[in-house]
Amino acid sequence: VQSRRVLAAYDRPKRFDTNVVVIGAGSAGLVAALIAATVKAKVTLIERHRMGGDCLNTGCVPSKSLIRSASVARTARRAEEFGLAPMPVEVNFPKVMERVQGVIRTIEPHDSVERFTGLGVDCVQGDARIISPWEVEVNGQRIAARNIIIASGARPRVPDVEGLQDIDYLTSDTVWDIREQPRRLLVLGAGPIGCELAQAFAGLGSEVTLVTRNQRIMPAEDEAVSTFMQGVLERDGIAVCAGLSAQRFGQDDAGQYGVFTAQEGEQTLQFDRLLVAVGRQANVEGMGLEALGITLDDAGRIKVDDYLATSVPTIAACGDVAGPYLFTHMASHQAWYAAVNALFGRFRRFRVDYSVVPWATFTDPEVAHVGLNELAAARDGIAYEVTRYELEGHDRALAEGEAHGFVKVLTRPGSDRILGATIVG
Repeated sequence: VQSRRVLAAYDRPKRFDTNVVVIGAGSAGLVAALIAATVKAKVTLIERHRMGGDCLNTGCVPSKSLIRSASVARTARRAEEFGLAPMPVEVNFPKVMERVQGVIRTIEPHDSVERFTGLGVDCVQGDARIISPWEVEVNGQRIAARNIIIASGARPRVPDVEGLQDIDYLTSDTVWDIREQPRRLLVLGAGPIGCELAQAFAGLGSEVTLVTRNQRIMPAEDEAVSTFMQGVLERDGIAVCAGLSAQRFGQDDAGQYGVFTAQEGEQTLQFDRLLVAVGRQANVEGMGLEALGITLDDAGRIKVDDYLATSVPTIAACGDVAGPYLFTHMASHQAWYAAVNALFGRFRRFRVDYSVVPWATFTDPEVAHVGLNELAAARDGIAYEVTRYELEGHDRALAEGEAHGFVKVLTRPGSDRILGATIVG
């Protein structure tokens, strides 16, 4: 009833310029546009910044490139383990960061305006504002579409901590611009992004401190994983500080510092650069969502139903702006449903399948799980049995010199039906 009221409050265009408008050219938007173009629908793709979104420009591609350089440095330092002469490792940090940009430039054509224009997508650069259930305004032009898909993504969340705005802090968006290696790097946040970048910078020679207000790192993983990985990071020379809550940041004659509180009292940590990695915030501002009555959830993301429709039935949302899983592969997965439901929903709609979602954290060793882990099973009240296999007895791991980690499989009690699996290795 509410949906019908929203539609009735606006005049439906007498003609449509396109079948679907997609806002945002990250993983979700690109896939949604590609699917629409593949079935010969008219599609307009609007991006205000760079094609490829986070994954290409500030996320998956640059982070994995940096991690690879750090991995090579760590392996070279272990040369004697493999019967080689010692290899002195000298990191040329500016060249490392230029290599990261070079990888981005190599992959860029895959997500370029030229490629998508060639596929039949009308690509427009500008800020999109939704002015009715069927209309989007960009660069002063109104575009009428039967359906609109919001795929505007997310950005690093910056906490409201005293003095933080006076610090030249870094995020996963801006860290790729630096060319001077931080001697002392403080990483705030110990989720996947914080742990990956902390280990990468430590591998390149920075003195890294990893701080989290949680009682353990990688809080979405099982406690056994967190404990194991904290030991790994500490062996890599990273100072891991759990249970610390940031109170204020400042600068004195000794340099920049942060003041944190814990059960033991206040603690001050010095640093040269600060990397904030405490989560991500949906890009929902400036698109006219409030005027249309499009509702947000408690996390500030666009609230969608099981078919990715918003509270306005002609408007869908997918990817990081909708959640609940902020993964590139999930954005692409949702984009299929958003595009197909937008184009063919009057005949049949498809409910998004979240039953088997793979997670991966690209630390060394890598951490992955799919399906339920013990944390999720306990939260949902699901009974399970655990089978655990240690990689210290695995032939390939021994041959690689990487015989550490484990495989853990959850099954239903008395059954071989797999509920989930976790791998550290």
